[in-house]
Amino acid sequence: MLTSALKDRRYLFTSWPWRSLLHLTVTAVVAAPVAAVVWMLLLPWVVAVRDISEGRGPQPAVLVLMLVAVVLLVVGGPMVALPLAALERRRLNLIDRRPLPGPHRPLAASPVTWLVARYQEESTWRAVLYAALLGLAAPPLYLGVTLLIVFELVLLLSPGLAEWQFGTYVINGGIGSVPFVLLGIVLLPAVLYLAGAMAAGHGALARRLLGGGDGLRDRLTEVAQSRARLADAFDAERRRIERDLHDGAQHRLTSLTLQLGMARLDLPGDSPAAEPLGRAHRQAKELMVVLRDLVHGIRPQTLGDLGLPAALRELAGNSPIPVAVDTAEITGRLPERIETTTYFVAAEALTNVAKHARATTVQLRLIRAGDGIALEIHDDGRGGADPARGTGLTGLADRVAAAGGKLLLASPAGGPTLLRVEL
Repeated sequence: MLTSALKDRRYLFTSWPWRSLLHLTVTAVVAAPVAAVVWMLLLPWVVAVRDISEGRGPQPAVLVLMLVAVVLLVVGGPMVALPLAALERRRLNLIDRRPLPGPHRPLAASPVTWLVARYQEESTWRAVLYAALLGLAAPPLYLGVTLLIVFELVLLLSPGLAEWQFGTYVINGGIGSVPFVLLGIVLLPAVLYLAGAMAAGHGALARRLLGGGDGLRDRLTEVAQSRARLADAFDAERRRIERDLHDGAQHRLTSLTLQLGMARLDLPGDSPAAEPLGRAHRQAKELMVVLRDLVHGIRPQTLGDLGLPAALRELAGNSPIPVAVDTAEITGRLPERIETTTYFVAAEALTNVAKHARATTVQLRLIRAGDGIALEIHDDGRGGADPARGTGLTGLADRVAAAGGKLLLASPAGGPTLLRVEL
């Protein structure tokens, strides 16, 4: 990669300076027709600016040409910019060996559909911007570089020139040109480094504007949607397990407990079977409590029946630390994913406070935040909450991100701690 090679002290002894010069030479050839078109379209605007600066309005013909230039740029710009961008991505290999895939998704469609799709892509207009910048900047920059290279060549080849002039000095070649040859040798590294820097800057611009930004954005969007689908599938599976446990296992266990209790009442107290039957009855009742807590942990019934505010109040009532709950801003039901995510985030956060914060009071607020809601949990504990310590904050952030929200945390050492979740 050219940028890294420029930092290497052996740069001048590698192929990179000559690759840079070749890249700049080809760029000048490619940019020449593009610059001609861009400056031709820009000319009416230059004339209009000149007229306005001189205190008179643009002529009607100039206004018409300005409008035509805009139409040609919008309609024809992508048709020129797309093949130019494809060429530039291939040519970039001269100075940057990292592959630069195209940003456009393949479309198996008719030419009209293909063209419409391309006009709707952001990457197409980034290619148009690249072509415009190339056409605007290439002439002055490459003119300066060309003059510098010609000057360097004149210095190096001066002994072989019959006669040439440097300022007020007239040089006839031969021994009188030796100082200029030495000057050319001294300036050669600077010229090569300048060529490398210009090629590297051009490559960075091309990579930034012509890279796969849309493709990467599409892939990130697809990942986010996939994660949301997985979260929805997980919630649906959790509801199914909760329903099966509640309607199946819990119902049967309740029936078994009742039957054991009735059998125990029918047995005489001095029967040998009374003691083991009583023990089985107690174990069945304890198992009912465990199963009820398990079902509640999968999805609390209050959340499904009464909504998020009621479920949060119930959650606060079961906390070992006093929790003040404020849900006055939220009335009515929220989307199921929002309710489920908010509830379990609050449950995990209160568990973390009880385990790690050494807090005496907690404030839990559920408020409106723009088009969504925000859950704020504030405790007066010792602070210093750090996801790297395994306090469950990473899991909370993942759960919130899967629902399309964000988690904010302020927890200085010594406290207090504020956790804010926006969904």
